[in-house]
Amino acid sequence: MHINNKLLSNILYVIYLIVFSTVAHADELVPQSAGSWIAVLPPLLTIAVALAFKRVVPALFLGIWMGAWAINGFGLIGFWTGLLDAFQVYVANALSNPDHTAIVLFSMMVGGMVGIISRNGGMQGIVNHIVKWANSARQACLATASLGLAIFFDDYANTLVVGNTMRPVTDSMRVSRAKLAYIVDSTAAPVACIAVVTTWIGYEIGLIGDSISKMPGLDTEAYLLFLNTIPYSFYPVMAIAFVFMVSASGRDFGPMLEAERLAQKNGAEHSGALQASSQETDDLKPIDGKPQRAFNAYIPVLVMVLGVLVGLYVTGRQAVGDMADPGIKDIIGNANSYTALMWASLISMMTAALLSIGQRIMDMEEVINAWFHGVRAMMMAMIILVLAWSLGEVTDILKTADFLVSILGDSLPTFILPALVFVLAAATAFATGSSWGAMGILFPLAMPLTWAVMVAQGQAAPEDMHILYSAVSAILAGAVWGDHCSPISDTTILSSLASGCDHIEHVRTQLPYAMTVGGVAILMGSILTSLGAPWWLGMSLGLLVLWLIIRFYGKLSYEPQAG
Repeated sequence: MHINNKLLSNILYVIYLIVFSTVAHADELVPQSAGSWIAVLPPLLTIAVALAFKRVVPALFLGIWMGAWAINGFGLIGFWTGLLDAFQVYVANALSNPDHTAIVLFSMMVGGMVGIISRNGGMQGIVNHIVKWANSARQACLATASLGLAIFFDDYANTLVVGNTMRPVTDSMRVSRAKLAYIVDSTAAPVACIAVVTTWIGYEIGLIGDSISKMPGLDTEAYLLFLNTIPYSFYPVMAIAFVFMVSASGRDFGPMLEAERLAQKNGAEHSGALQASSQETDDLKPIDGKPQRAFNAYIPVLVMVLGVLVGLYVTGRQAVGDMADPGIKDIIGNANSYTALMWASLISMMTAALLSIGQRIMDMEEVINAWFHGVRAMMMAMIILVLAWSLGEVTDILKTADFLVSILGDSLPTFILPALVFVLAAATAFATGSSWGAMGILFPLAMPLTWAVMVAQGQAAPEDMHILYSAVSAILAGAVWGDHCSPISDTTILSSLASGCDHIEHVRTQLPYAMTVGGVAILMGSILTSLGAPWWLGMSLGLLVLWLIIRFYGKLSYEPQAG
């Protein structure tokens, strides 16, 4: 009995260690591996698993688990407690942060609004206005691109609505399904990632804000930092501009030229066409027999944009308090962007609901169902975001950025950082098929690293902020570029389905265009501006180079008609 009692006591003690060691808060832990080479293993494992298995969620969780294991001390008990801490400590901390909660709620409200204005016919009303003048191949392409800009607030809604709506129009003008899929794909994510109020913004602001909290000496609002990065978003802007260049000129090159000439000869249905599944778009279809009024989409979106601006002013005015004669820069600089985004998203969602009910397009139950469908579409993104926040906390405790700076800070030129980040984000997004996943993996690492290298090399002054803006935009743009080129990307697949194009044909014809724009964006944009050139010069030169390419390398695939 004595032996049994001792054995029982040891078992109970081990159970006690395993269970109750998880209650220690992350802030109280001082891991011995902090600031060492072990600190880079969690993000490296995350990237490796994401690249190997093309799954972002398990990659992020494994990275968190490994980081928690390192924090608890490597060993059998640490391995188990690391698993429990990954969920009970780090994921819980990510959800309990008020700013994180605000971003989740904002994203849910925006997703819900998109669901409502899809069902009440508002988006279809926008479509109906734009397609009226598409009476030639050139105009059909331009109308498709314009519609892609008009439905800027969600990339999935954009892809499914524009592709399915414009397919009969472009077919009638003998525009290939490959060209339609390219236009749809290139005006979805590139637009949504830089427009000031979209379903992407909450996700991006959440990652930026969490990274800022780990960057000592940087005092700025996440939303304002994001706005400052837009001029440096070279790939998204150039990708959109290139779509309009191709559409307006009637010129193409590579496999797209072959597809267009085949469509002109035999009809769009005989050029890599594939009928899209109606099941993919049923939830976005407006209710049958109800009016399709564009203002039912325009008004809620306008309310959201104005709501953000008003919210920034009100919260900023409250923050400056008794400051004598504050300027607009002082007010906005002290604003609470999380509060402003929450106010605007709630009011815009309610506006969409009231418009639907007031015109008797939908009753209360139908509005709630449409809202729920929109929210449900955001759930996977929110899971990735929470895991990214959790990984960010782990790498902060392990001082990953400090270790990287200690070995790279004096040797790595700051001007090369944005280009390196761009390529790494593109490779991750290409392999995983997820731009959001690539952003979730790289933001917690690349932003603090860039800032730390800038500080180490004495380049953290206001006049050097273009390096940080360019690096942040490089994460966003590189992720979109890789996603754009990837055959396993969800938006690439949806673009093929909605446009009725064979998926491999879409990837084959779009890849040369995406690679061309991406190369120009790196050379003329990321590298040039990091060397000190103003963003407008890099953007202008990049656009000029792209125009010269399509003008002198591209060949006419059809004769643009007047009108």
